Amino acid sequence: MSDDEREEKELDLTSPEVVTKYKSAAEIVNKSLQLVVSECKAKAKVVDVCEKGDAYIREQTGNMYKNVKKKIERGVAFPTCISVNNTVCHFSPLASDETVLEEGDIVKIDMGCHIDGFIAVVAHTHVIQAGPVTGRAADVIAAANTAAEVALRLVRPGKKNKDVTEAIQKVAAAYDCKIVEGVLSHQLKQFVIDGNKVILSVSNSDTRVDDAEFEENEVYAIDIVTSTGEGKPKLLDEKHTTIYKRAVDKNYHLKMKASRFIFSEINQKFPILPFTARALEEKRARLGLVECVNHDLLQPYPVLHEKPGDLVAHIKFTVLLMPNGSDRITSHPLQELQPTKPIDDPEIKAWLALGTKTKKKGGGKKKKAKKGDKAEESTEAEPMDATSGNDGQE
Repeated sequence: MSDDEREEKELDLTSPEVVTKYKSAAEIVNKSLQLVVSECKAKAKVVDVCEKGDAYIREQTGNMYKNVKKKIERGVAFPTCISVNNTVCHFSPLASDETVLEEGDIVKIDMGCHIDGFIAVVAHTHVIQAGPVTGRAADVIAAANTAAEVALRLVRPGKKNKDVTEAIQKVAAAYDCKIVEGVLSHQLKQFVIDGNKVILSVSNSDTRVDDAEFEENEVYAIDIVTSTGEGKPKLLDEKHTTIYKRAVDKNYHLKMKASRFIFSEINQKFPILPFTARALEEKRARLGLVECVNHDLLQPYPVLHEKPGDLVAHIKFTVLLMPNGSDRITSHPLQELQPTKPIDDPEIKAWLALGTKTKKKGGGKKKKAKKGDKAEESTEAEPMDATSGNDGQE
């Protein structure tokens, strides 16, 4: 098969090489997340911690595929974000930002890595404190984690996207929390972080997505955000937005010189995947990005907030729908949680009791995955401890 023909054929999990690239990206992003969690201390500057996460991914991916003939793109697939307390997502400030973390902050870390366009994303919630997390903070994190565990068991070939939407809302309600609206879980494909098959977090009249059935050899980023508030976040200030993605299908002749300069830099460095404005020259970026966004050349990832006092948690993971079952390749262990509510609902308990592997035994599985299976299979009504066997984190 010539290179051109290979390009034509969409690469998926039927290729062992593709599976390896997903798992390598996952291993790097899991370790980067571990590093970022260890850096989340009181008085740490948020921008410094974000930069450390991105730098680790760039360094580790840079060490791979160095001596291949055909250049393989690799690096950050989604910039490290650190969103605190009632901030929902996408906070990845510019170098000049002075925001620091404080004791007791609920920190949501979100990041992604890719190798040859095969993307592994992860998000995790960590509280800056010693000892177990209690009260409403424990509830909101347990709600996100339990919803993620249920989603892992329902994103299976033959199941529908709306089954997952309904289930995660039921789980959040059991903890007296809400699933945050407007968060989408996307299918992942090579160089595509927001594929067409989508799982809605909350179904309502404003947001409609096509019904879809999950199929073998697909990959999904399952994205769960929970809140002790209403779950209807607002954009407070567009100036906080720093993450953008090139809208590949849009063209426009930019008028300002600063915009043209920045846009050409973006096309060279970040032609497809999301990037942070921190990676561009700051003064020119501020000016130039506005015109690019106004003419739809860039898709912004806004920083959204719930009301002050609301607590927000975020868990995101990447799952490969392999022929022998679901393989969750990104995760991080949670702190000890002591939620105020136990899970008593029989339907939720039944979902959690489902295995994540199919019954037919596929031969020659790697040991690492087996260790993960055990942790997943034994997930009963106490999903707090089940962080899906830390695959890829040895």
